[in-house]
Amino acid sequence: MRFLDLAATSAAVSATSGRRAKVELLAAALRGLAPDEITAGSAYLAGELRQRQTGVGYASLRDLPPPAEQPVLTVADVDTAIDRIAAVSGAGSQARRRDLLGRLFAAATVDEQRLLIGLFNGELRQGAQAGLLADAIARAAEVPLPAVRRALLLAGDLKAVATTALTGGAAALGEITLRVGRPLAPMLAQSAPTVDEALTATGTPAVVDVKLDGIRIQVHRSGGEIAVFTRSLDEITSRVPEVVAAVRALPARELVLDGEAIALDATGRPRPFQETAARAATRGTAARGTAARGTAARGTTGRRAAGPSPTAGLSTEVTAEQSETEPVRSFGAAPVGPATPAHPGTGREAPTPAGPAPAQLPAPERPAPAAPAVRAAAESVGASVLTPYFFDLLHLDGTDLLDAPGRERWAALAGTVAAPHLVGRVTVESVLAASDAFAAALDAGQEGVVVKSPEAPYEAGRRGGGWIKVKPRHTLDLVVLAVEWGSGRRRGWLSNLHLGARDPDTGGFVMLGKTFKGLTDELLRWQTERFLGLAVERGDWVVRVRPEQVVEIAFDGVQTSSRYPGGMALRFARVVRYRDDKSAAEADTVDMVRAIRDGRVSG
Repeated sequence: MRFLDLAATSAAVSATSGRRAKVELLAAALRGLAPDEITAGSAYLAGELRQRQTGVGYASLRDLPPPAEQPVLTVADVDTAIDRIAAVSGAGSQARRRDLLGRLFAAATVDEQRLLIGLFNGELRQGAQAGLLADAIARAAEVPLPAVRRALLLAGDLKAVATTALTGGAAALGEITLRVGRPLAPMLAQSAPTVDEALTATGTPAVVDVKLDGIRIQVHRSGGEIAVFTRSLDEITSRVPEVVAAVRALPARELVLDGEAIALDATGRPRPFQETAARAATRGTAARGTAARGTAARGTTGRRAAGPSPTAGLSTEVTAEQSETEPVRSFGAAPVGPATPAHPGTGREAPTPAGPAPAQLPAPERPAPAAPAVRAAAESVGASVLTPYFFDLLHLDGTDLLDAPGRERWAALAGTVAAPHLVGRVTVESVLAASDAFAAALDAGQEGVVVKSPEAPYEAGRRGGGWIKVKPRHTLDLVVLAVEWGSGRRRGWLSNLHLGARDPDTGGFVMLGKTFKGLTDELLRWQTERFLGLAVERGDWVVRVRPEQVVEIAFDGVQTSSRYPGGMALRFARVVRYRDDKSAAEADTVDMVRAIRDGRVSG
């Protein structure tokens, strides 16, 4: 297929509002791909690169060669060229990568360059989300949509599912099952502003889990083989030996566990999030597991490796680097040791617990300290201890538990994992009890709680209605210090806001990070006109403005950051509204930000 045809599909999908019409456009494009182009082509339609990490950052996309007059590129040509770019390493790699990138863009037409820029910077907002693409795959391959959705949840990789469906049909899709060693897209929680609204959604009785301020981990064990994956399905096994040690001690032959890993101080309170994130950081595709690369990591195709992104300092997704020479874990070896009995709910006896582990645990004020084996493993890498805490069990000794209700999965979990490695959990039947659990979690320095229905299955890859997270919502009135020009569908608009808090000591402003989240097209148009009117310095990338416009920003916390002069950055910052009723002199101060960071105010 010509790459130009794929670019035309992308543009048409972006310009189309109807779901059915979008699906038809995507399905037609998928049908036009050659078998060896489906993986890359479906990734492009999803707005990502198959290679994920390319070393190409925003700076590399500023000075590009003029576009070609005539289209010559195929989808396979582009994929091969990006493979070469991603493989560049060693001395002089920057120049070689720039040369290869220049050659690719010189061979691309205007429309093809537009698509490539969106793919490299991860901002191809064309309205082709995973749900639409699942529909399109079913339509193109003429297979049942439920079969595609189920395969997507289990494989965690839209590209692999597209290739399987289009080359093997429904029979091949049916062969995609939960496989120990292959990560699957994790179940996510919907959000609610209060615990009473969360309970309205889940019903009562409900289970309330402490929401730890750590990183999501999915741990697979088959005999002596153990692999640890992040939320975005990157493998980090060699970076977290204490997690491996904890799982190796469990009385089971095969496991798939869902949980969090977190660095704690001597009192059991969370250490700064960056310490946890640094231990779990990954680099490159060599760190991937035996399986699929997840769609959950959209937008990571080069920002991580090549330099700061527009949201650097704001996102808490793992972004640091891991050795490209790390071995990929393998599974499928014969089980080690005697088989252990299975769990309640399978008609067999439960395994002998690794310690006292009641099915319902009182919500602790803070997590228990790390076990000796976990501490010893951490010392082997000379780093702060990452303690794993698990809240779900997806597979146990040959039995898949995805479709079992939560109460069965959690009973099996409690019978397999010792209490020191279980997330704090309490069963509640009233708003008052849930509120008490929420307050206890916050007092312990954690993010909040997740309210869960005991009857809900594990909805892999979805924000299931059976899980509702509740976190405190902080808001601040900050001042816009500069704005970056957008790219992709935001090209021509001022998009990424530089945010500052007022410094009462100097009369100036302290930058706290950037965000382009929460901006509608209407707001983008308005703020472009507004900030061009306030401009004091217009650059090709950044427009610096008079510090006059106040904007209300919602965020989930404050983290330590060496990127900004104030030593702090907002986490998950997003625009709520512009405050024309406030002057810059009425903006919140940097002292307020420090108080939120230190837990002295709730925000």
